[in-house]
Amino acid sequence: MAIEAISVQYEYKKHVNIRQEMVENLREWIRKQPHLPAEFITDLDIILAFHCCEYDTERTKHLIDLNFTVRTLFSFYQNREVNECIEKALDTWLVTPLSTSTKKGYRPIYCQILDSDPNKFVYQDAVRAFTMIVDLWQYEEGTVPGIVIILNMKDVSLGHISQIDLIVARQFFYYLQEGMIVKLKEFHFINAPSHMDKLMMMIRPLMKDTFLNVIKVHEAGSKTIEEYFPIAALPEESTGIILKENK
Repeated sequence: MAIEAISVQYEYKKHVNIRQEMVENLREWIRKQPHLPAEFITDLDIILAFHCCEYDTERTKHLIDLNFTVRTLFSFYQNREVNECIEKALDTWLVTPLSTSTKKGYRPIYCQILDSDPNKFVYQDAVRAFTMIVDLWQYEEGTVPGIVIILNMKDVSLGHISQIDLIVARQFFYYLQEGMIVKLKEFHFINAPSHMDKLMMMIRPLMKDTFLNVIKVHEAGSKTIEEYFPIAALPEESTGIILKENK
């Protein structure tokens, strides 16, 4: 199915603080940056960045520069095509935006391991699939107040954690904290297993202190996610796990 980008005119109507002349001014600045691929940066890209930066022109320039520089450097931005590796990644790893917003109005991206065999899990391809899906979703959805990631840890074993490439993980967490053209407001781990501390020990050094406040860990069987997002709006399998363990 072809992706249909949100109308730029719709975004202008949606946000009185975003005007066409502002986008054109940023477009002119982009053209003067020899390292930026001006012909591939759309007006919607500019609008997404401008909105993410709360209509601050200088911050927007920095974010656009950083985002498109990261795309040339980080490994998971290479070979971004639907090939055999991506198809295998999507057979083992679910990444899907949910239609129900959080209680604060943010849009959730739900992730879950589909295949419990850690030998089939390729971390770099999983990250690549995530960034591809989020990019496509943003083009369809347009500007949002922010996103949250909900990662269901139900079938994540120590074997899966051992497959994490620390270089890719460092790049990914830098992307989450600095390079995305949407604000990441919360990162929830639901159905967290007893070995969750091993994962946190691995990723904690990759996070800024301020980003640690974004991380929320919900133990297996806990209903604390309900404080942020309705359990009933989660995919059926994860909902069942939480509700069953609370009976």
